[in-house]
Amino acid sequence: MSLRTREEKPSAARLRRPSWRDPRLLLGILLVLGSVTAVVTLVQQADETTDVYAVHRDIAPGAPIRAEDLRPVPVRLGNAGDLYLPAAEGVPENAVAGAVLREGELVARSALTTPDSLDRKPVGLRVEDPLPARTEAGSRVDIWAAAPNGRNGFDEPRQLIEAAEISELSVTESALGANRNTELLILVEDADLPMLLAALSNEAKITVVHNPAPGS
Repeated sequence: MSLRTREEKPSAARLRRPSWRDPRLLLGILLVLGSVTAVVTLVQQADETTDVYAVHRDIAPGAPIRAEDLRPVPVRLGNAGDLYLPAAEGVPENAVAGAVLREGELVARSALTTPDSLDRKPVGLRVEDPLPARTEAGSRVDIWAAAPNGRNGFDEPRQLIEAAEISELSVTESALGANRNTELLILVEDADLPMLLAALSNEAKITVVHNPAPGS
């Protein structure tokens, strides 16, 4: 009877405890710490608020911006913070509204300008015909003029200005309500000023027609 030679099985390799000096362990720890730090930073930035100016009451285009017209409010703007006027900077000197600023809205830097930079001038008009109920500061109107013809009448009206912006609007009535006049401040571009001023000086009949332009 032959003896079988039994093959010896190789012994299993023993698992070694990771050492603090193992570079792979150190790299993993650094990655975890970096991820945690990034998350904490993002959360903190999301919770940060900045005091920026909001409009306290409506401001007409071309009107000066005063401190009492604004109020600071804390908001979370993130990367859009540079687009708005921070309260820490204060109100810029000689700033005027470049467009209608509505009560409650944040003041964008682009909405402010200086009087010298305005390419539109306010011109006062008084009209007797009523305007649509929703016509207000910021609305757009077309301005028509009919020149007097010397025969107790007026020539056919012609359009002088299209889509001019209303800066201010007020309605006055007589004591008994018999007469009703609407007084407007219209922002007129420099190129259109001569025509409008000539019509006013010649006592032309001015008619203002609401223009449903976008945003009006």
